[in-house]
Amino acid sequence: MKKLLFQFDTDTHPSVFDTVVAYDGGADHVIGHGGLTPENVGALVDGCIFTRAPKDKKNTAIFIGGSNMKAGQNLLEAIQKHFFPGFQVSVMLDSNGSNTTAAAAVARIAGSCSLAGKKAVVLAGTGPVGQRAAAMMALEGAEVSITSRHIFNAEKACFAMKERFNINLTPIEAADLDARAAAIKDANIVLATGAAGVELLKPEHWQNNPNLEVLADANATPPVGIGGTDVMDKGELRNAKIIWGAIGFGSLKLMLHRACIAKLFEDNKQVLDAEIIFNLAKKMA
Repeated sequence: MKKLLFQFDTDTHPSVFDTVVAYDGGADHVIGHGGLTPENVGALVDGCIFTRAPKDKKNTAIFIGGSNMKAGQNLLEAIQKHFFPGFQVSVMLDSNGSNTTAAAAVARIAGSCSLAGKKAVVLAGTGPVGQRAAAMMALEGAEVSITSRHIFNAEKACFAMKERFNINLTPIEAADLDARAAAIKDANIVLATGAAGVELLKPEHWQNNPNLEVLADANATPPVGIGGTDVMDKGELRNAKIIWGAIGFGSLKLMLHRACIAKLFEDNKQVLDAEIIFNLAKKMA
């Protein structure tokens, strides 16, 4: 009985990255479908849940990907509406690698310092990774802010996380280097989740900040998001701060992603979203 992973992507073309990790995670075959929406996914879900006997359904699973987290969340809800007792398969949501990347970053941060009661800032945090990482830190007891060049986008991201996780985040408009430096002035933790190749802070904006304890940067494309750090930093101590680079915590992200794929095939009732993926990341870290 082959382990079949159906890759349901909200983008036109299913992610090659997700396909490779799916095979590395133990799937025997990965079947990709792109351009999926709640309106057109029904027949594909039916094909997953009606084809194998109850004892064999654990060998079929669904992975939801794509660049848009909201679209992925909507697709997950639509898929689950097709399930009923005895007819369901395990499903994982990781649009744009958001849950696994965010979980790995926050797990490494949590391993470097306690999050409870700390002030954390997610720079350029309106994307899928930034939003989910902010929510995870808030769930651990941190006071979290999200910055964006435009306050509307920051407010929108904070509202989305409030709606999904029932946590409160603070939106901050920070359109330039000086504004971002001001945004982290009182922070204990900074996580940069900006676009590839965009420098969000220069070294002088953080190196002498006495409040900062941990910095992490999810950008692996030069220049890094936080100047003065390195993509390979793996809990390095720089200027009395613990630093995690994108590749430094990226190894945990890949291990976590593969572990989640393997977990999908343990039974047919897994629903792997942010909370479960983050808990697994903390154990692995």
